[in-house]
Parts: sequence; structure tokens; C-alpha cells
Amino acid sequence: MTMGKRRETAYPFWLGGVGATMAACCTHPLDLAKVRMQTIDSEAGAIRPNTVSILGMTVRETGFRSLYTGLSASVLRQMTYSLVRLGAYEEMKVALSKDGPAPGSHLLVAAMFAGALGGLAGNPADILLVRMTSDFVRPPAERYNYSNALSGVVRLVRDEGVHGLFRGLGTNMTRAVLMNGSQVCSYDLFKSMLLRNRVPLVDYQLKDGLLLHTISSVLAGTVATTVCAPADVLRSRLMSAHGKSQPIQILKTALREEGPRFLFKGWTPAFIRLGPNTVFMFVFFEQLKKGWRTLFPSTS
Repeated sequence: MTMGKRRETAYPFWLGGVGATMAACCTHPLDLAKVRMQTIDSEAGAIRPNTVSILGMTVRETGFRSLYTGLSASVLRQMTYSLVRLGAYEEMKVALSKDGPAPGSHLLVAAMFAGALGGLAGNPADILLVRMTSDFVRPPAERYNYSNALSGVVRLVRDEGVHGLFRGLGTNMTRAVLMNGSQVCSYDLFKSMLLRNRVPLVDYQLKDGLLLHTISSVLAGTVATTVCAPADVLRSRLMSAHGKSQPIQILKTALREEGPRFLFKGWTPAFIRLGPNTVFMFVFFEQLKKGWRTLFPSTS
């Protein structure tokens, strides 16, 4: 994602959603582990599960294919949430950069606003994703057993009404605002800083290529994981809960029973997922834009 240059080719709004979907397909098992770590019940004195133990238990008990449980919901999420957040940010960035490079503060506001729009658009798919990936750690009587995302939407509306599609919307939009602001905007910031300055110690000047994209996205993923961790945990627990639950109620109960560390529960799998996911997302997005320019070159 280049900064401060007006694009000669008009890219379709949905292109970012496709790139994010491709990335999600690569990292879905890690997303599954993250959600299960965030929603599994903790018992006093019990050893906390980690990413490897969750993935190992999943393969051991239900087979390798179960690592992709909820993939249809993940695809639906990326083609709603990420499509809107990336598409809207790109459009706003172009508008802000018409007269030269936009200030970083303006891009941050644009990224956060685009994130809010994405959180609204992707809320139903987020609910399905959390429920489908966390079913395994639930007692059989409490499982949702959605067969796929489309049947899940139908059952969600039938069982909980249309308002059920907006369960946890406030928490989800907050998380989406934090994610887009910390991930997309920081990626642009790190990329521009690395292009302007030589890497210390090794005295190496990075060029605009895969290595630069990888380093920038890993740094952006670290920032985004840390900023979003508390909202991400609350979102997962709220969306996976049965009956009526309020964020404040869940927060108070978790703080009382687990302490403040619960807010960063699942940070490691979240980072392990978000780091590669961010790399794949931006690399795929850039390649899709390159392919689009090749197929539909600018005539201006």
C-alpha cells in the first residue's frame, strides 16, 4: 500500500476482501486456536492450554480436517468485515491524498472510521465464526452445531431474531476500530519509515518489496495484537455466550475469577495468527492490485 500517490488505475472495492480471504484460509487453524483459548473455561489449579496443545488436542480427537472448522464463516467474515474496512480505507486514503501525502493523523482517523464500518458489516459473520470454532470446547448440550455459515445465519435469525445478528456489536465495532487503526495505519507508517531510513546495526536500506512488506506487517501485527487483545477477548466471550450477557457483566466476572491477565488471554496465538495473516493479506492485496493493473491498464 503506497502512500501519497494517486492511483492511475481504479481498483474494485472488493479487492481487499479477496486478499484478506486468501490470507484467512492460510491462517484459519491459528484463529481457531485463539478463539478456543479465549472461550475455554478455566478451572482453579488447572494448567492453561497453549496454542500447540489446543491444536494437538483438536487433531487428536477430531482429525486434521477439524482444524478448518468454521472456515465458511471465516470466508464470510473476510468478504464483509475486511472487504469494507480495507475498501473504505483505500478510498478515503486516495481522497485525502489528492493534494499530496496525507498526514498520518488523517490516515489514522480514516482507518478507524473504515474499521467501524467493517465491524458493522461483519458482525453476523463474527458471531458465527466464534460459535463454530469454539463449539469443540463446549459441553455437547451447549453446542450450536452450525453446519456452515449460511445455515448458521438462518438458525441465528430463527432462534434469536434479527436483533441476534447484532449481538456484541458495540464490542465488535470497538475492536474493529482498534484493529484497523493499529494494523492498517501502522503498516503504512512502518513501511514509510523503513523506506526513509537505513536499518540500524546492519546499515541496510530496504527497498519496496517482499522483505519490506514482511517486516512492516510483522511490526504492524505486533501493535495490532496488543492494542486489540482486551476487546478481542471480550468479543469472543460475549458472542459465544448463551442467553443475555452484558460486556460489563462478563468483564467483572472474569476479573474476579481470573484476574486482569484474562484480558490478554490468547495473545500468543492471536499474534502467531495476526503476524502471518497481516503479511499474507498485504502481499496478496498488492499482488491482486498488480494483476488488476495488468489486466486493466490505465488508459489515461
